[in-house]
Amino acid sequence: MHMKTGNRALTRPHNLPRTRGIARRRERRAGWLTGGSTDGNERLTAITGVILILLLAVIGVTILRMRQLISVHLFVGLLLIGPVALKMASTGYRFARYYTGNKLYRRKGPPEALLRGIAPVVVLSTVAVFASGVIVMFEGRAHRNPWLEIHKVSFIIWVVFTALHVLGHLPGLPDHLRARATRDKLPGDLPGRAGRSIALAGALVGGIVLAIVLIPQFGGWTHHIAGLGDH
Repeated sequence: MHMKTGNRALTRPHNLPRTRGIARRRERRAGWLTGGSTDGNERLTAITGVILILLLAVIGVTILRMRQLISVHLFVGLLLIGPVALKMASTGYRFARYYTGNKLYRRKGPPEALLRGIAPVVVLSTVAVFASGVIVMFEGRAHRNPWLEIHKVSFIIWVVFTALHVLGHLPGLPDHLRARATRDKLPGDLPGRAGRSIALAGALVGGIVLAIVLIPQFGGWTHHIAGLGDH
């Protein structure tokens, strides 16, 4: 009994470095996918924001030439649902972590008062513009009211408040993007890069798949382009 106990006592220190090494490898694997904490969340939000700005620029062009670009408007509008959902998820996660008392997010601090104040309007108008847009697409031109009016009004509100939201975050955006282009190449700099890449790719692919699946629904509008002058 004493010899066995002694052997255990002797083997524990010998196995301890190996156990710690396994634990560190597991932590690195987990961090590779889900790490990054507040900085990772900020970077994901910033990159998603840039993608949204580019796609919204395309939407702006289609609005100016709706008769010719109605199919593009519908396709990109549906594609946007994926990145918009990701943006709302990343900002909502920060909101939840801050107000549930997470130490790291509390230390990071809340967004500016103006951004906190307009956040509910941004969220509600986002839901309204995309939900009404999808309903209008399915209902077709014959049954477009009142959903088309809701879509137009909510779109105007959304553009105004989203522009304020973007302008509020614009000063810090270059720092996040420069950090992604340089420091992320150093091993161990900011964990969670794979997770962020998967989230971004998933949002874009999800939006593209949704748009492709719903292309047959475009016919209700593309076949009656002549009646779109009031959109």
